[in-house]
Amino acid sequence: MQWKLFADLAEVAGDREIRVDVAPGATVGDALDELFDARPVLRERVLDDAGNVADHINVLRNGESVRSGNGLETTLDAD
Repeated sequence: MQWKLFADLAEVAGDREIRVDVAPGATVGDALDELFDARPVLRERVLDDAGNVADHINVLRNGESVRSGNGLETTLDAD
């Protein structure tokens, strides 16, 4: 799965695109955990104090916000 980062997230991560490995049937939340494992510095930028995705962060799956669907429980398509 490929994460595309923009603005300060790309700067902090040191790259605009980061590939993570997730198993078939994984969720967006699983992939986000893998992203944080690869780039721990992103955790404090992406999550709020309660551990939820901060309001100013947009997480998209195939160009659509996951907030309007199942959130971080949204299932990823197989590569």
